[in-house]
Amino acid sequence: MDIVTSADGTPIATHSIGQGPTIVIVNGALSRAQDAAEVARAMADAGLRAVTYDRRARGDSGETPPAAPEREVEDLAAVVAAASETGTEAGGGAAVLGHASGAILAHFAAGEGVPMTHLFLSEPPFRFGQGDPAPDLADRLQAMADEGRPGDAVVAFQREAVGLPDAAIEQFRASPLFDTTAPLGASTVYDVLVTQRASMPSRAMREVRMPVTILCGVETMPFLVSAAARLAELMPDAEYLEVPESVGHGIHPEATARIVAERLEA
Repeated sequence: MDIVTSADGTPIATHSIGQGPTIVIVNGALSRAQDAAEVARAMADAGLRAVTYDRRARGDSGETPPAAPEREVEDLAAVVAAASETGTEAGGGAAVLGHASGAILAHFAAGEGVPMTHLFLSEPPFRFGQGDPAPDLADRLQAMADEGRPGDAVVAFQREAVGLPDAAIEQFRASPLFDTTAPLGASTVYDVLVTQRASMPSRAMREVRMPVTILCGVETMPFLVSAAARLAELMPDAEYLEVPESVGHGIHPEATARIVAERLEA
């Protein structure tokens, strides 16, 4: 594990594996760097250097309030800069793969000028201004975290931001997974803020200059399929790919690594 210092002084924990062109992996909600370990290993096996990191308020990374999407952009910029300095890109940026809300964050960061050689967007949950969560959700989640109720924040996030039915949430709360996920409650504030800010991709996001590949599984939530297709329509120069191996809003490690490696000419 290495520590990268973000612009506001927050420590961001990173991990790397493999050699070759660098791909930085940006996880989605309620996940940590370790949750992308299998994907990272597949990237390494495909001839790439994979860098994973704990987004702020998760795992071994820190957090410096107040929460804002710009802070996560600075985090990713710091990770990309550190990765490119020690990789084969010689300081010229790195490729970035974002999944779920991590895809929205990566896309938002690209629009803000974070240098990337290629942007891979896996099932980004863009709402395009339709059915966004309540405007005060981030504030309520922050209050729950501040009051020492991170598990309540996780449940509220799943109900109001993700749209999971109560039966599924109760089943999750009764499982051992809930105990390992509950400490990530404060991180839900960041996921809500960035997806609200970029519910409709800005002009800067639609006109990013690096190559863009949009990835979508064929056995995932219909909302995500529609979102990926609409994004592809708004970005006619982007490549849109269905990934049959990716199911259940997950990234298939080997299939995704093959797609990335082919485009980075590993």
